[in-house]
Amino acid sequence: MSFYFEYFNSENLSQLFSVREGEEKLGQKVRVNSTPIDLNGKFVIIGVAEDIGPRANLGFAGAEAGFNAFITRFLNVQSNRFLNGSEVVVYGVVRSSETFSNSDLVELRNTVEQLDHLLEEVLQVVFSSGGIPIVIGGGHNNAYPIIKAYSHVNQKKIDVLNIDPHADFRKLEGRHSGNSFSYAMQEGALGKYAVLGLHQSYNSESMLQDLEKQGVDFTFFEDYIDDKELFYRDLFKFEDKQFGLEIDMDTIKQMPSSAYTPSGFSVEEIRRALRFLANASKVVYLHLPEAAPQNEREATFVGKVITYLVTDFIKKYSKTKVS
Repeated sequence: MSFYFEYFNSENLSQLFSVREGEEKLGQKVRVNSTPIDLNGKFVIIGVAEDIGPRANLGFAGAEAGFNAFITRFLNVQSNRFLNGSEVVVYGVVRSSETFSNSDLVELRNTVEQLDHLLEEVLQVVFSSGGIPIVIGGGHNNAYPIIKAYSHVNQKKIDVLNIDPHADFRKLEGRHSGNSFSYAMQEGALGKYAVLGLHQSYNSESMLQDLEKQGVDFTFFEDYIDDKELFYRDLFKFEDKQFGLEIDMDTIKQMPSSAYTPSGFSVEEIRRALRFLANASKVVYLHLPEAAPQNEREATFVGKVITYLVTDFIKKYSKTKVS
């Protein structure tokens, strides 16, 4: 196996945040994996430190650094009246046990399948225990095992909303970050699929036709440029619905990511969207992939942005929503 799951414990977690007299940090309040652990109703943070999926999609490396950029910033956030931290379990992180060359595309895609199996096993435990997974880092290939895990545990298809410049509905040509949703739909795990904010120039005509054939709802970011309020009107269509929520970090302009874009949603627009969906809908998981910082400055930006998104989600979410 090319990957392993590293559980967090009090010792390795304590190395990731600093303590200041008169203050409490989230790192002092969150729970870690212990036996037995009650995940029911808890927000369960799972990291994925890999970039195999994007590279298997002929994309850029770097997505393995997204989770590490996030977790230190998140744990150093203040625990206060707005977010205590005791409702959060910092569960663990998927890591690679070896390095891989870009030269063999078949090997990379076979390796992604290994990652699929491991992450699906981890997520099945979380879903079975009633936890609400927040999966951070890695490529968008990891949407596939999340969807499969939920479908397996609940014995039903899951609907998914994806905010993304790319539909990730490429051909079934071996697993990578560009075909999670086409694989999940083909295997009967994905129900209704909606993707908001596609970039017109970065989705092939054949893919758009496939989306139409499969009855996928999709919108274009260019239409949101023309009508600033259209995006929020589209979000209202998901009020009171139950689904998994995918927000590709590529959708945020100037975000260091696997597919950097100079034109996209602002951080505030995505925060507003996430806060609305967490408050008005029944989100069964949150997935924030594709951040790929290359240096410490970028890691600070990535870590703080994802921390804002995760804390927004937790603050706005009602634990009684998911049936």
